[in-house]
Amino acid sequence: MALVPYEEGGGWAARQLHSPTATFHFASRTIRLQQDWRRLGVAAVVWDAAVVLCAYLEMEGIDLRDRSVIELGAGTGLLGIVVTLLGAWPVSVSHVLLSPLGARVTITDRAAALEFLESNVQANLPPELRPRAVVKELTWGKDLDNFPPGAFDFVLGADIVYLEETFAELLQTLEHLCSEQTVILLSCRIRYERDLKFLKMLRDRFSVHEVHYDSSKDVHIYKAQRGSRKDDF
Repeated sequence: MALVPYEEGGGWAARQLHSPTATFHFASRTIRLQQDWRRLGVAAVVWDAAVVLCAYLEMEGIDLRDRSVIELGAGTGLLGIVVTLLGAWPVSVSHVLLSPLGARVTITDRAAALEFLESNVQANLPPELRPRAVVKELTWGKDLDNFPPGAFDFVLGADIVYLEETFAELLQTLEHLCSEQTVILLSCRIRYERDLKFLKMLRDRFSVHEVHYDSSKDVHIYKAQRGSRKDDF
């Protein structure tokens, strides 16, 4: 799951985490997500890293049409929903239409979060776009035979770098999913020294560059590709 630490205490941030819903506006649509901290904890609330990566994809105008995209540790599904909407957004058209060039999006998490994740995805995609998005179980390092190797144009993750004991499995998963052309985008807040350890592990296998930093939310976005590739989107 998308796991990040939580510190007990009051304040606006804590109230947001415990709110039963969260509302966002991306791709000319309002997205209303259910949250369920009590039942699913950190996997069922929206974290800043997901919001920042959604905004980055939209602001940069990254072309997701006719692309195969997979999200790891999707949690509430915000990022996967936004990618599906952006991938179906034709150039120079201000509303979403289904087209043959629509993105193919696989939205993954562990089994415990799938029912909750699926409900958010179904509630926030128009009926004609729902076939473009598939919710699927993926436990890093364990379910890889269910995913064709190197079949994805983009691999996305928001706040999935947290538990050090998952780093090797996450890296194994990234290597399985990526071809030479695949672009990995990881959005994260660097909280601990161990987070930097994962970035070092990633750099041992991929070419890694920071492509965006949101100072207001202290969130970094890293782009990674195999070898020394520095392709534009």
